Parts: sequence; C-alpha cells; structure tokens
Amino acid sequence: AAAADCPAAGGRARSAAALGGVRRARGCETGRVTGTLVLAGTPIGDIADAPPRLAAELAEADVVAAEDTRRLRRLTQALGVQPRGRVVSYFEGNETARTPELVEALVGGARVLLVTDAGMPSVSDPGYRLVAAAVERDVRVTAVPGPSAVLTALALSGLPVDRFCFEGFLPRKAGERLARLREVAAERRTLVYFEAPHRLDDTLAAMAEVFGAGRRAAVCRELTKTYEEVRRGGLGELAAWAAEGVRGEITVVVEGAPEPGPAELDADELVRRVRVREEAGERRKEAIAAVAAEAGLPKREVFDAVVAAKTAEKAEKAGKGEAAGRG
Repeated sequence: AAAADCPAAGGRARSAAALGGVRRARGCETGRVTGTLVLAGTPIGDIADAPPRLAAELAEADVVAAEDTRRLRRLTQALGVQPRGRVVSYFEGNETARTPELVEALVGGARVLLVTDAGMPSVSDPGYRLVAAAVERDVRVTAVPGPSAVLTALALSGLPVDRFCFEGFLPRKAGERLARLREVAAERRTLVYFEAPHRLDDTLAAMAEVFGAGRRAAVCRELTKTYEEVRRGGLGELAAWAAEGVRGEITVVVEGAPEPGPAELDADELVRRVRVREEAGERRKEAIAAVAAEAGLPKREVFDAVVAAKTAEKAEKAGKGEAAGRG
C-alpha cells in the first residue's frame, strides 16, 4: 500500500513527503503509517569494508541523513550508487533542530537512513537523539551492521576482550580529565577511549598518573588505513612515545585494574585507592568499605591505614611549619 492508500495518515504522510518523498508505506494499522529508521555502519578506513547492504539502503532510502554530506558524496561515488531520496545534514550542530523533522518523516512512513563519517551512528557520533525520539514515537529502528573502531581496536590490542567498557572521548580540560579517569581507576574491565592526536600525549600521561605507568595499553592508529599502526606497552612508555607527536584517528585500549590479593596491597596502596574514590565523589566511609571489599580485608584495617596516613601528613606539615618559624 502507498501512503495515499491510508487516508487517515493525512498530514503525517504529507510531512514525510515534503522532507524526502514517501514511495513505500511500511504498514497501515488503524490509519497509521509507520516508517523505519536505519542506522548504517560506514567504513572506518578501507572503502572495501563497506557492508554489502549499505549501497542498497543508500539507493532506496526516502531520506539519507549524513553527518557530512561531502563525505557521503565521496562514499556514494566509491560505491557507485546514487541516492534517490533527499540527502540532509545531521551533525552535532543541528541534531536538536533536525531531529523532530526526521521523526515526523518516520511517523509519516519514510525510510530514513542515518550515516556518520565513519563507523556506527550513535557511538561517539550523532544518532542517539534520533534513536531515542524514534523509539518514543514507536517507530521501528534497525541497523546495517558495519565497521567499528571500538571492536577493531579491542581485537587488535592483545588485551582481554571478554568484558570491556567504552568511555568515548575524555574531557579536554586537565582537571576534568583526571577526575573522569579516577572514576574508573578500579574498573576491572578493559577500557576503550577515542582521542584526538594532538591530545594523546596528555591523555596517556594522565592515565599513567591515575592507573599506574605500568598498566598495559594499546594505541591503535589509522585502523584499516594505509598507515595502520598498533603500539602496545605500559602507559608510561606509550606517553613518552606520544610526546614526539602522533597523527591520525586514535583509539586507546587500556587494561582493566588488577585483582590483587590482600598480601599484595600495602598500606600506601590502600590509602591511594581510598583517595581515588574520594576524589571521584564517594564519601570516605563508602570508599573505605569498597576498597576493603576489593582487597578482601576487614574495613578496620583500611580505616586504620587512612587514619595513620592522615596523622603522618599532619605531623609532616607541623614539622615544616616549625622549621619555617625558626628560619
């Protein structure tokens, strides 16, 4: 059935037609035409990695929403396909304004294809707002699975991949970046980050400070491209390497926190872990309980270590004050 075959759709069908043209109805239940939102993965480097269905979806969609229409043009030319529907931009700067327009097209029966510059939409790219809005309006959402820098980097890292967390981009400001890292300092799952090449050295140095210079990591650069490189080593070593300058698209994979037994943790390490949790916003009581549980120790032992460290710090400050007074 065409949209015109569902008279009750009325203005909704016309709204969809105005945006991209509704050539195929997706169903007609009690006069309601339903569309489909398709999230399509695009190559992260090598054009040959394009999913086989991508060309067909690009050709048949009523509307193609692209993060960068110029990049989309290069992609369609490489795939030898010409979109029949309307092509619109959908990027960080216009997501909020354009989402309602696209949702109305979907509600009216349009098939809307969302593509970003590389990889899967919504993964540190535009898409989440549109998906959430489509779900809210009971619109079908599906995907054309494709390349992912997150999964590719994980597979190449040589680090455990059975459990992992994707943390996206870290904050640009140094203080906020350190605070975010401290929140996951005790995370035992493998961590995955995206980073800009000009901030990589600062990020790795901050990771070495919070996680420890010896924590294993892998810097994956230009994945699937001509100059693909995977650099593995301790965070301290990688930070020194990155200080010389790195180019390209970067994904960083970091080993999760170790699971030491009680004998492996001295008082200083217990205190450090409590402070990391406090700096991340936990109350001292909760931080002590969490560290004790992680280490398999009585809470009293961790509490005593924290109190002893505080006492030592006060004594050191008092000693410095007396020395300054005598001077």
